[in-house]
Amino acid sequence: MSVLGIDTSNYTTSVALFNGSEGRNCSRLLPVKQGELGLRQSDAVFAHIKSLPELSGRLFSDFPREEIRAVGVSTRPRAVEGSYMPCFLVGYSHAVILSDALGVPLVEVSHQQGHVAASLWSAGAMELMDQPHLAWHLSGGTTELLLVEPDGRNVRCTRIGGTTDISAGQLIDRTGQLLGLPFPAGKNLDSLSKGAVRRDFFRVKCSGGQFSFSGIQNKVQQYHSAHGEDAETAAFTLRCVAGAVYQATEQALQAYPGLRVVFSGGVASNSMLREALEPLHPVFAEPQFSTDNAMGVAVLAHRMQEG
Repeated sequence: MSVLGIDTSNYTTSVALFNGSEGRNCSRLLPVKQGELGLRQSDAVFAHIKSLPELSGRLFSDFPREEIRAVGVSTRPRAVEGSYMPCFLVGYSHAVILSDALGVPLVEVSHQQGHVAASLWSAGAMELMDQPHLAWHLSGGTTELLLVEPDGRNVRCTRIGGTTDISAGQLIDRTGQLLGLPFPAGKNLDSLSKGAVRRDFFRVKCSGGQFSFSGIQNKVQQYHSAHGEDAETAAFTLRCVAGAVYQATEQALQAYPGLRVVFSGGVASNSMLREALEPLHPVFAEPQFSTDNAMGVAVLAHRMQEG
């Protein structure tokens, strides 16, 4: 049995096929003009509408359509009341059409649930889908520490910590803008930071797994003004992020001892963050499945059809 997954987030258009053990994901970043931070929802919707036909054509080029037994789609950012973004309607409308045309079930999940599933699948830790664990969703729009529990063949994500204002991804992208890097800035900031020699950072105050990044943006600007070195500024920002995430994770593990910690979302692919968190024995997704992708949606759809 193979299933199709569709995810149209605020940053990436993606489609995937999954057969229970192997999968293929096709994706494309949404175009953002140089110097800008993200897209308006109307522009994101337009970009998804343009990209989906080409991506699905690539995905289906050598795959028999008759083998598809379900269509999975992310319909909202998180599985909580009031969670909504117009860009997810593009993927949903395409999924409904495909489900009706193929005569197969439609499976609806959240973007966040898809991130968790993609991380576990790519890390070879699918057994955690059936066990309580902790998971970070670190992305351009979200920095949340979650208690993840089985919910049938899906997962239930409860926020227990994270940022109280801007996300880690927003801090990284604003640092990238300061340094003249293209959006999204994560990969370039990561590469740039490897040239740093200093170990400076600002210790973010963290209480009960909660912290604020808005003040760090000012610290980054002050640091860059004082030193004027792009590599050092990039590393300073990433060390601040890693320090806050580490503190919050330690605090969560005191409340939930013995649980594994999974990292998902584009920021989780950062090499400095991964190195800093190694003492916590984390579960990291493969970098290509840390960023927004439809594979996790397809994995969940397959599991839910099996159940």
